Amino acid sequence: MKILVLGSGAREHAIVSALLSEGAEHEITVAPGNAGIAAVVSVAPLDPNDPEAVTNFANAHSIQLVVIGPEAPLVAGVADALRTRGIPVFGPGAAAAALEGSKTFAKRIMDEAGVPTGRARRASTTAEVEAALDEFGAPYVVKADGLAAGKGVLVTGDRAAALAHADEWLAHGDVLFEEFLDGPEVSLFFLSDGHTVLPLSPAQDYKRLLDGDQGPNTGGMGAYSPLPWLADGFGSEEAFVDEVLASIALPTVRRLAHEGTPFIGLLYCGLILTTSGIRVIEFNARFGDPETQVVLPRLVTPLSGLLFASATGTLADHQRPEFSDDVAVTVVLASENYPGTPVTGRPLTGLTEAESIDGVHLAHAATVAQDDRLLASGGRVLSVVATGGTFGEARSRAYSALSKIQLQGGQARHDIAERVDETATAAPAAAGADAAVPAASAASDVPGAEQELPPLAGWRHVYSGKVRDLYVPAEAGSVDSAAALLVVASDRVSAFDAVLEPGIPSKGVLLTTLSRWWFDNLAGFPNHLLDGSPHDDTPAVDGVPPVPEQVAARSMLVKPLDMFPIECVVRGYLSGSGWLEYQATQSVCGVPLPAGLNDGDRLPLPIYTPAFKAELGDHDENITYERTVELVGSEAAEALRGLSLAIYARASEIAEERGIILADTKFEFGADRQTGEITLADEVLTSDSSRYWDAAAYDSGNRTASFDKQIVRNWLAANWNKVGTPPTLPAEIVERTAARYRELIDRLTAPTE
Repeated sequence: MKILVLGSGAREHAIVSALLSEGAEHEITVAPGNAGIAAVVSVAPLDPNDPEAVTNFANAHSIQLVVIGPEAPLVAGVADALRTRGIPVFGPGAAAAALEGSKTFAKRIMDEAGVPTGRARRASTTAEVEAALDEFGAPYVVKADGLAAGKGVLVTGDRAAALAHADEWLAHGDVLFEEFLDGPEVSLFFLSDGHTVLPLSPAQDYKRLLDGDQGPNTGGMGAYSPLPWLADGFGSEEAFVDEVLASIALPTVRRLAHEGTPFIGLLYCGLILTTSGIRVIEFNARFGDPETQVVLPRLVTPLSGLLFASATGTLADHQRPEFSDDVAVTVVLASENYPGTPVTGRPLTGLTEAESIDGVHLAHAATVAQDDRLLASGGRVLSVVATGGTFGEARSRAYSALSKIQLQGGQARHDIAERVDETATAAPAAAGADAAVPAASAASDVPGAEQELPPLAGWRHVYSGKVRDLYVPAEAGSVDSAAALLVVASDRVSAFDAVLEPGIPSKGVLLTTLSRWWFDNLAGFPNHLLDGSPHDDTPAVDGVPPVPEQVAARSMLVKPLDMFPIECVVRGYLSGSGWLEYQATQSVCGVPLPAGLNDGDRLPLPIYTPAFKAELGDHDENITYERTVELVGSEAAEALRGLSLAIYARASEIAEERGIILADTKFEFGADRQTGEITLADEVLTSDSSRYWDAAAYDSGNRTASFDKQIVRNWLAANWNKVGTPPTLPAEIVERTAARYRELIDRLTAPTE
C-alpha cells in the first residue's frame, strides 16, 4: 500500500515503525519527517498544513492512504480536502477536529452526549476571567480554548498566577475555566470510522517537566503501557476499556454523527479516575505523543489494516485489536530550556549504542542531519522506547539506553513508570500503580470527587484535602473574598500518600480539640482563630454565619491569610526521614549534624528544616533555608524560621512538663491580609503534624511508641507494597490508633500541679 504520513515528530516515527513491522511491502512517505524517519523511509519537503499541496502530492503519487499525525493539519481542513478528491484519509474533518481545536465545542458535545466531565466556563475578557476565578475557587484550572501544543493548561492554587495565565492566552482567543478534578490520569485511544469504534490499549503519560511531577507543563516527558493497576479498581483492564467505550467514546462519536460531522480517525480520551467515577479531562483528535510510542509497539494486529478500515468505513469488519504481553516504557529527551524557547543546533551522539540494547528503539522528533552529524532542532528531541516482559525490565532498558545518549543541556525525567510494580506484566491479573486507583486514592469528598458533603447551613464547600474540608460563607464569591473560613476536620486517615479505610473514629474532634488547646497555650504568637466559641451561635465576624452544631466540635472558624508556600519543620530529635538522611549524609536538609548520632537521639539544638509545599497531589520537597529566601524573601524567611523555633521551644517546655517529648513538628504560616503580620495557621501540634513520645519510656537510640498514626504506618508498611489499592485497616489497628490520640490529649490537657 502507498501510504503518506503527515508530521515530523516521534509520534509519526512510531506510526512508521509500526507499519514497517508488519513485513508488508508498503511504500511509505512522510512529510516533512525528520532525520530518524528519513533513515528508514522516504520523506518529502511538503507543508502538512496546506490542504491543496497535500492533496496534489497524494494524487501525483497515487497515494492509497493518508495518515495525519499532528492536530494542526486536521484543524486546517487537510482531511476534508483529501476526502473531496476521494483519497482515503485517517483523520477527522475540520468540523469534527474541533473536538480538540476548541475546548468549548468539546464541552458542548460532552454535555449533549451525556459524557461525564467537569463543570466549565468560557471567558473572553479579563472581567469574565475574574468572575470565573470567583466562581470556581482554588485550585484553579485554566485552559486555552484552542490548540496550545500541550502548554495552554495551568493548575494552580495561586489566583494571581491563574489570572496571568488567562490574560496571556486571551491574546490568542477564549480561555476555559474548569472545576478541579483529582485522581490518576489515563490516556485511551479509540479508532473510529464515524460509526464503529474500536479501542486500543490504555497508557499513562507524564506532563510535567521534572521528576515528582514538578515544573511546568510540557507536551509530555514519558509514558508507559499497559496500566496493570486498573485491575484493582475495575477488575481488569478490559473492563475499564469497556466502560469508557460505552459511557464516553460511543456516545461522543454518535453525537458527532448526529450533528452531521462524523468522526473518522483517532479519538484520544484524556481521562481522570475520581472517586465518583471516570471523567473526561480532554479530547484530542489524533494519536497522543508520547503515548503512541508505548501503545503501538505492543500492537499485534496490523496497523495499516485498522487505519485503512477507519478511513473507508469498514471497521465493523475487524475484531478488537490484539496486543502483546510485553510492556513498554518511553522516556523523552528534551533540549535545554524546553518548554520555553529551546536551545537548538547541538549535536546528538550515542544513538547507535543506545539502540544496541535489547528491546530498545528510538523515535526521533526534533532531529536534523547536517554534515554527517545529527543535531537537535527543537524542544522534544526524541523518545527512548523500551519493551520488556516486566516493567522492571523495560525501565532498566530505557534508562540504560538514555544514559548512552549525549546532548548538551538535555533534559529527561528519571521517574517514568517508577511506581509501577517492577514485576508487573501485561497480564490482566497483574497489579501495580503509578497512582492509587479511585477506590482508595482519596476520601469520598476529596477535590473533584463530587461526592455529597454534609450540607452546612450558611456555608459552601470549596475545597477538600486528604483529611480536612474547607467552607466559605454561602454569600462569598470565593476564598479570596470571604471574611472567614470554616475548616472542618474529618475522621479520614492517610499514610503513604493514600487515604485509608476506615477512618479513625472521632479523629476530627480529637485533633481540633488539641489544636485549640495549643492555640490557647501559645499566647503571644498570633494565630488565625477568630473570636467566638465554635459552639456559640453568635457570629464572630459580621456577615459570617454561625458555625453549624453538627461540625462545631471538629471545626475552626479562621481568618483568611495569604499563605506562605513553606512547611516550617522543626526537629529536636533525630528520627523518621531525618534519621535516614543523616545516615547517608551526616546532615538533615542541608543542616550538618555531629557524627555518631543514633536513631532517636536528642539534637544539640533544634534545627529548622523547611519544605516547599507542592501543588495538590504532588509531594512536598525538602529545601534549604537559602531556597526559602528565594521563595519568600529574606525578611519573611528569617521571620518564619525564628517563629518556628520559638514556638517549638515553648511547646516542648509545655509538653515536657506533662511527661511528653515533642520530637518534631511542622507549622504553616500566612500573612494577615489587613496588617501583613505573620500568623500561625492550619492545625498546630496535632498527632498528625507532630511526633510525640512518652518521656518515661524514652530510650535514646531505640524507636519509641509515638502518640500518632505510627501504628497505622507500621501495619501498612508490613501489609502493603505501596502500589494499587491499600488494604482495609483492621479494627484492632483503628482502635489502637484512636486510643493513642486520646491518650495524648488526656496527658497534655490534664491539669498540672
